[in-house]
Amino acid sequence: MSFDVTLADVQAAATRIAGKIRRTPTFHSAGLSARLGVETWVKVEALQLGGSFKVRGCFNRLMGLSEAELKRGVVTVSGGNHAIALSLVARSLEARALVLMPRATPPLNIELTRQMGGEVELCEDSVEAFAKAEDYARQGMIHVHSYDDPAIIAGHGTLGLELATDAGGRLDHVFISIGGGGFAAGVGAALKGLDPAIRIHGVETEGATTMTQALEAGKPVAIRPSSIARTLGAPFATERTMAAARQFLEEIVVVPDAEAVREIVWVLQNGRVLLEPAASCVVAAALRRKDSFKPGERICLVLCGSNVALDDIARWRAEYGV
Repeated sequence: MSFDVTLADVQAAATRIAGKIRRTPTFHSAGLSARLGVETWVKVEALQLGGSFKVRGCFNRLMGLSEAELKRGVVTVSGGNHAIALSLVARSLEARALVLMPRATPPLNIELTRQMGGEVELCEDSVEAFAKAEDYARQGMIHVHSYDDPAIIAGHGTLGLELATDAGGRLDHVFISIGGGGFAAGVGAALKGLDPAIRIHGVETEGATTMTQALEAGKPVAIRPSSIARTLGAPFATERTMAAARQFLEEIVVVPDAEAVREIVWVLQNGRVLLEPAASCVVAAALRRKDSFKPGERICLVLCGSNVALDDIARWRAEYGV
């Protein structure tokens, strides 16, 4: 299939969700500029409501529902940031949110989802969770897919509009992480729609190479993610998000978990910002590509989320010697 979300869709989403989300900061990082050898900006989406970019798409999707549909409630499959965000957004719109989570979901994500008002039902794995979601949809609930949904993707793309406006000039490279691919798809539609010459680098971690494997196979491939970057561990890409990756991405950089942990520590100590591995991995990816940057180029790193337990960071630091 061809990709079906346009710059106009993203701009419409920005109008719809205006006032509902935070305009997160975009600023020049002297420390990262020194490490990378070129002018480097960061989009700190880790400070977004719910701790990640996911509220953007969820607000756009749910605000497009009728009052009758909202009364039926929404159901989703997620063990990560989408679960937290959908619960937050549904509560703000006075709708029920049922979240189907694999049993292996980190306790922090379960706790945060419930704090935001979501009802949690644990399933054996994602396969069972998606099957149950379809059952609930047949019973009348609205199934909100975490990344294979044009409204979700368009909402996520609003980050790209902010970035293009706030980065103080034209950007040459943008690094963005990939889970199921909806985030990169929306931001890609926005940035490439505004400037076709911008180069977008997708980033995955070893053990969460959902999109890499799908593009290599030429079709969605089911994976069993093993990376500590759990919010990148989508069980499969889709034809829609694969089409967006082909259209917008220069490449996908795959980095080890250890490098993601190293950058969590560096950014926290030097930038005073807490990141989850799905965000810190873009710093590691840019460092892997620093020799390819040309003098005078400007880059931006999208730091997508901050939902991580401090106990996990301590354990990872010990495990990887960081």
